[in-house]
Amino acid sequence: MAKTIKYLLIVTWLSACGQPTPAPPPAEQPKVVETVQKPLRLGAERTEVYLPLVQGKSVGIVANQTSVVGKTHLVDTLLGLGINVKSVFAPEHGFRGNASAGAKISDSKDPKTGLPIVSLYGSNYKPEPEMLEGLDVVIFDIQDVGTRFYTYISTMSYMMEACAENGIEMLVLDRPNPNGHYVDGPVLKKGLSSFVGLHEVPVVHGMTVGEYAKMVNGEGWLKNKINCNLTVVEMENYAHDQDYQLPIAPSPNLPNQTAIYLYPSLCFFEGTEVSEGRGTDKPFQQFGYPKMPNGNTKFTPKSIDGVANYPKLENKKCNGIDLSDIPLDSLRNMGKLNLDWLISTYQDHPEKD
Repeated sequence: MAKTIKYLLIVTWLSACGQPTPAPPPAEQPKVVETVQKPLRLGAERTEVYLPLVQGKSVGIVANQTSVVGKTHLVDTLLGLGINVKSVFAPEHGFRGNASAGAKISDSKDPKTGLPIVSLYGSNYKPEPEMLEGLDVVIFDIQDVGTRFYTYISTMSYMMEACAENGIEMLVLDRPNPNGHYVDGPVLKKGLSSFVGLHEVPVVHGMTVGEYAKMVNGEGWLKNKINCNLTVVEMENYAHDQDYQLPIAPSPNLPNQTAIYLYPSLCFFEGTEVSEGRGTDKPFQQFGYPKMPNGNTKFTPKSIDGVANYPKLENKKCNGIDLSDIPLDSLRNMGKLNLDWLISTYQDHPEKD
């Protein structure tokens, strides 16, 4: 009996050794989910949202050369859709964006449409009641660059205030902030408000114009804390870290993306005797002055009609620093104000205090 059991055990063991070990079931492969970046839609492109809000109403538009839907200006788009556009309000640099920084803009008439153009950068920053007479709604659609001293947000704020005081609705068609991926700089102190710094926000505030308008309303920053009847037509598929390249220069001295990224840092030279490049082919991409001891370029500011009338250090040969070759990715990834250029220029100045 014992021999029989031993024999069976040996046979069983040999049989097991002769059989291949069953392969484990294949591991389940992780599912690859492809993410497709949905296309950005600007507020101005979302006509299905805001056309019902303006149909049958008298409309005013705060606009400039950046106010386009595709390749067509917003004013032309709305007129083509049968909207009753009554007037256009022009910010600094004018309706067509061809006036120099600080140049006063006069009221005029648009030669293409015959519409009256009311200047908000001449004798008035804020429209008088008679300028709004007969309007039911005002649309604001201008590309901003996200800095406190860029005046388009001041124009928007004053228009919000005027609309609130006169019982007029206001629509803001939102656009990306090319410097919206960071917030930096000191907050404006109370009592120092001006057209180049209207509210208590940092130098680089990180907001789109639509977000800024909501903050103005929400913080009670309008005169007497009045509230504007505001509608913001938001963008679709926008994120603050999105790399948005402006298709149209927002003003004559910000001609490209390099200047837009450098503007928040180099604009501090405006309050000094150092040229920030106005009157050259690289505004806000180079800086310098005649006796600058260190530099990698030379330039001579000249008056350029509609771009830089009588620029600082006009007709004086300057030594300077050219920043225009810095890659855009490097400028964007900097993600902060760069005061090193300002500080080192002061420290190296032969006549500093």
